[in-house]
Amino acid sequence: MRIRVFGHYVYASIALLAITEAVVFFGVVYGAALVRFRGSLMYLADDPGVDGALWPRALLFSAVMVVCLLAFGLYSSRQRARLFGIALRVILAVLMASVIASSLFYLIPFLWIGRGVVALSATGAFFGMLVSRSVFSRVVDEDVLKRRVLVYGAGKSAAAIAGIRRRADRRGFFVVGYVPAPGEVREVTNGLLDTSEGLVQLCARLDVSEVVVAMDDRRRGFPIADLLQCRLAGVDVTEQLSFLERETGRVRIDILNPAWMIFGEGFRRDPIRLLTGRLLDLGAGLVVLAIAAPFMLLTALAIKFEDGWRAPVLYRQRRVGLLGRPFELLKFRSMRVDAEKGGQAQWASENDPRVTRVGAFIRKVRIDELPQLLNVLRGNMSIVGPRPERPEFVAELAERIPYYHERHSVKPGITGWAQLCYPYGSSERDALEKLQYDLYYVKNNTLLFDLTILLQTAEVVCLGKGR
Repeated sequence: MRIRVFGHYVYASIALLAITEAVVFFGVVYGAALVRFRGSLMYLADDPGVDGALWPRALLFSAVMVVCLLAFGLYSSRQRARLFGIALRVILAVLMASVIASSLFYLIPFLWIGRGVVALSATGAFFGMLVSRSVFSRVVDEDVLKRRVLVYGAGKSAAAIAGIRRRADRRGFFVVGYVPAPGEVREVTNGLLDTSEGLVQLCARLDVSEVVVAMDDRRRGFPIADLLQCRLAGVDVTEQLSFLERETGRVRIDILNPAWMIFGEGFRRDPIRLLTGRLLDLGAGLVVLAIAAPFMLLTALAIKFEDGWRAPVLYRQRRVGLLGRPFELLKFRSMRVDAEKGGQAQWASENDPRVTRVGAFIRKVRIDELPQLLNVLRGNMSIVGPRPERPEFVAELAERIPYYHERHSVKPGITGWAQLCYPYGSSERDALEKLQYDLYYVKNNTLLFDLTILLQTAEVVCLGKGR
């Protein structure tokens, strides 16, 4: 089951886990204070360096912990890391939270609590999280939190739902069966249901919470009366494309139709959203640029040292931006100077032989992208958005992939939803897969979504994940 939070869908099981751990993190601050002040919070009040109640400090620590866990993908339904990867992310998240919380306690004098309490709280949070996740996995039955879905249709459209294989995409629902629509060619053969008793009665008997309409041709035998009865009986009725968008976090190109884009929710670009987006770009861009300046200087020196002092440090390349307008993108040069002889555009590959030794490192940790902060400050790009492509590739892909130009209705970004959800790709098929995530972002982009993507980029940068 997914619940809607500020316009975005979150799995109920993950939301429940986050709330549980937030309570645990809140409690460990009290436990740490009791240990630090010898079993009594009265010592806390007597400490000359500590003023006021403990709960604001506990609330701040809990919030920082949850945000850092989110940043390292520990509340992501798409997390595929094994035990070692999860343990590494937990350690990094706790360390980052400790540094951030300590800095905030120091910078806000009236919240100061002492290094000992922070250290004990971090230790308690680490073990508390291990216990909470272990208990959660044993006690909470995710099947109870899943929506019981009945699919109306058993043809090609319904096969798109039956074909969902990734566990992460099926985490929020369970298909109880498929009802064949009149006159369609059946492509789903398992789990077929008989509606002779009536659709609303079938939903009541199977405890269905949602009917997904996945008919190949709605002009033939559309069950408007039955679906209306279901809706009035409290059963949600959802169009197939909206269902797949909600559950998979992408827009399926193969079943997309313009009417859904025109009449559906999303795709809003109101002045307030444009203003908040620009403020985020300027604020985040300036902060990151100030923090990254030393690393950028070292990168420039490393490139010069490897390729000679006459070799260029920056790579300038024309890319397609907002509304298809071209602009000059800046990157640290990670390939040989003669990487594209004759000026012929070439797809970059994961283990590209043209990449230099310094380039291989800066590409892995995303340092090569830092000069794009200047593009953000100029207004050519945003911090978050679809990756900008070269005009040569855009012209080629737009001829073969429908709706490709629609990704240019927002500014391109340094990081984005597609980069988080899909691994490195350098082919037409990869471009198609990424476009589906880009369209999801274009449809659902909000300030909160941008902040969430920006947070989760920490996992990509720190662990060299994706590209």
